[in-house]
Amino acid sequence: MPPTPEPPTPGQGRWERRFERWLWSSRFLVLLAVIPSLAAALALFIIGTMDILKLVLATAGYYLVGGGPDIHDTVVPSVVMAVDIYLVAIVLLIFGLGVYRLFVSPIEQAEEHAPGHPFNVQSFDQLKDKIARVVILAVIIEFFRAVVDIRFQTPLEAIYLALSVLALAGALYLMSRAQPH
Repeated sequence: MPPTPEPPTPGQGRWERRFERWLWSSRFLVLLAVIPSLAAALALFIIGTMDILKLVLATAGYYLVGGGPDIHDTVVPSVVMAVDIYLVAIVLLIFGLGVYRLFVSPIEQAEEHAPGHPFNVQSFDQLKDKIARVVILAVIIEFFRAVVDIRFQTPLEAIYLALSVLALAGALYLMSRAQPH
């Protein structure tokens, strides 16, 4: 049964009602951001998974067959990079689903099964906060990926690294204190 149209409000003309209907329908423009972000998330999940599978096969070959290149220098950076790729994919998922929920329509299955789920955002500020937290985590992981490859030339460089880790730990602490429990 089609929805009954709203009765016109006094003083509202036919063109004004049409224009407002068109304005309301323009919210579907966000699908131009939602669909590509979900497609990019899928692509990143596939890339991260393929990188991990490649690493597992290289590890199995190294230990079972032997004779291949030494994997010890590449295992940790490869895992960290895959985790970083997964986090960016999660950012895209949170963004895509959050924008859809805020501008187009709540997702009924998510509302019924998990109202507190990370994809169920209630406001644009909450969406920004969730994305910012995951992005900060991705930056921290990228930092640690870079740290794995560092070869210190002077003791001062080691002190800089220690100060950087301390600053990251402080940022994580402050983020946890800002999170409502």
